[in-house]
Amino acid sequence: MKKPFRYLVPAKVAALALVATSAMADTVKIAVIDPLSGPFAALGENQLKSWQFMGEVANKEKWAGEHTLEFVAFDNKASPQESLNQLKRAIDGGFRYIAQANGSGAGLALIDAINKYNERNPGKEVIYINHGAVDPELTNGKCSFWHFSFDSNSDMKMQALVEHMSQNKSIKKVYIIGQDYAFGRSVSRTAKEYLKGKRPDVEIVGDDLHPIGQVKDFAPYVSKIKASGADTVITGNWGADLSLLIKASKDAGVDANFYTYYAVLKGAPTAMGSAGAGKVKYVGVWNVNNESGAGKDIVEAFKAKFNDDYTWMQTHSAVTMLSKAIREAKTTDPVKVALKMEGMTVKSLNGDVTMRAADHQLQQPLYIAVWSKAGDKDVRFDQEGTGFGWKTEKKVPAEVATQPTACKMKRPAS
Repeated sequence: MKKPFRYLVPAKVAALALVATSAMADTVKIAVIDPLSGPFAALGENQLKSWQFMGEVANKEKWAGEHTLEFVAFDNKASPQESLNQLKRAIDGGFRYIAQANGSGAGLALIDAINKYNERNPGKEVIYINHGAVDPELTNGKCSFWHFSFDSNSDMKMQALVEHMSQNKSIKKVYIIGQDYAFGRSVSRTAKEYLKGKRPDVEIVGDDLHPIGQVKDFAPYVSKIKASGADTVITGNWGADLSLLIKASKDAGVDANFYTYYAVLKGAPTAMGSAGAGKVKYVGVWNVNNESGAGKDIVEAFKAKFNDDYTWMQTHSAVTMLSKAIREAKTTDPVKVALKMEGMTVKSLNGDVTMRAADHQLQQPLYIAVWSKAGDKDVRFDQEGTGFGWKTEKKVPAEVATQPTACKMKRPAS
């Protein structure tokens, strides 16, 4: 005898629900537009691995609900023009989220292009997730609704760095050196401005800008640093430009402390070795050897998978917040996701972080750390197999690291 029809309904409902759920589950493709060739390739590759690793974690644990994240590489060769070429490729390929970090010049070019594209293509908008381009203009005069900065800008970092330096009365002579583009010029300007305010007795004995990614031998610059009698060097250099600067300084026997933004990143630890112990410091949004051990499992799993160091913590903050916004918006539509991210607070590896709605600049703690011998409770993880790692000297709370913004943001009509 056939079962009554009513007994078949639940099975049909379940099947229809499964189909509906499957139909609503999107793969969110994020184009990672950063250097994968040229002098900054090693850094770009490490960042790409970081994105993809965090994407795997988020997908496995369903941070974005049934939606999944996929990070795809686009090589911009660290060039603003090539970044625009890759942006067009990504958009033509259906990508509506892009990520970029290496170079504020590229970041400024991308913001301008994305603003124009979104204005001309309502309903097909693109979001820019910035995890490392830190020129303050990106969240001030050039701020955009379509741009979200997950790194702290260079002024925020310099403020923390100079405040820390101001307590060290042995600092008398400072030499500033950086890459000749928007970010490097910003570092030079704010270093002089903030030092004048906090330590007017400090003498600026040099201020050099060099072509980005083109200098193969920093010996001539190092000779000037040594001849100046500087006891302290401030540099915003990153990638090969920082590694080569540190190596040349070590080879020349420069006896100065280096205050950096990016000595924690790929290549610099190996270049420093034991010579940098106690002398090289960095300011950043996280220290792998943090006070609570947050991120220990991620660091160990990343090392096991790639035989590489997980240092680009911004990817954790961005994936966490993007996933939560997608889940709460119940859609992958960039406009609705962006509106959810505004003002959102999530817990990242450095504590609670908030995306300030006024300028889309993440508000978060900052760390100042010094290169130190690894092996004790303060330096649990070394870097690049050197036997040395980063010891926290100071953690700056988010409310202290914050700065005002001059952003006058134009939001979509919706």
